[in-house]
Amino acid sequence: FSSLVFPPQPDRVAIVTGGTDGIGYATAKHLARLGMHVVIAGNNERKSQEAVRTIKEETLNNKVEFLYCDLASMSSIRHFVRQFKAKNIPLHVLVNNAGVMMVPQRTTRDGFEEHFGVNYLGHFLLTNLLLDTLKESGSPGCCARVVTVSSATHYVGELNMEDLQSSCGYSPPGAYAQSKLALVLFTYHLQSLLASSGSHVTANAVDPGVVNTDLYRHVFWGTRLVKRLLGWLLFKTPDEGARTSIYAAVAPELEGVGGRYLYNEEATQSLQITYDKKLQRQLWARSCEMTGVLDVT
Repeated sequence: FSSLVFPPQPDRVAIVTGGTDGIGYATAKHLARLGMHVVIAGNNERKSQEAVRTIKEETLNNKVEFLYCDLASMSSIRHFVRQFKAKNIPLHVLVNNAGVMMVPQRTTRDGFEEHFGVNYLGHFLLTNLLLDTLKESGSPGCCARVVTVSSATHYVGELNMEDLQSSCGYSPPGAYAQSKLALVLFTYHLQSLLASSGSHVTANAVDPGVVNTDLYRHVFWGTRLVKRLLGWLLFKTPDEGARTSIYAAVAPELEGVGGRYLYNEEATQSLQITYDKKLQRQLWARSCEMTGVLDVT
């Protein structure tokens, strides 16, 4: 789809996690096409440099760069944030896009179950460490935006506060769905914190739909076969999947609007339990403990 739909975004800065593949790559490319300074946060140096080169060539925008960030490591996330802040540039859009899907049971460097650790806790920490920069960069009528990519799988997710690490009866789909459910709860609570402190930052969750990306490599081979044969029919392309992320990042009609779950560029209802304020607070408090973030709630 053409970038004409959205207004140009010169002088605005975006960070996109997982901007080397799939939806993240398509998102980074479109933001660059709109004139943004785009920082790709990735954990594969070679792939990331390749993505930066291609995006620069295709968009004729030279303000595209890569900074190493491994979301499976709290120290790597903290190092990334220090490097970004050393640039002394603003941050107007943070796209929490990276993720793992249906991986076998294993843990991150800090000992967290991988889906929960990478998809959710990594982004929780990253967002919290960048909040001060986002708040300084947003202004009345021109809010900074946090865009967090969830998934329709959150509708079948269960958040087990007693077992967030899925140690009892691990199932890859269950652990993945739980991480995506946690991201929606996180988005809503973040939005209420931002609103109550009067800051010019909004937070929204997006559902890209079912997109044909590499994330499916760990899925049961029958699903993979169906994807290969019918993918073009059933699945969105990464470009189509990125539309709602880009919409959330730049659409004028979302100026100052937060706390939404967006699908196909429209606000829609997320799972009922995600609106439970007590559960939002509990998850936030626990996440602060796990990541060593000060709980301001």
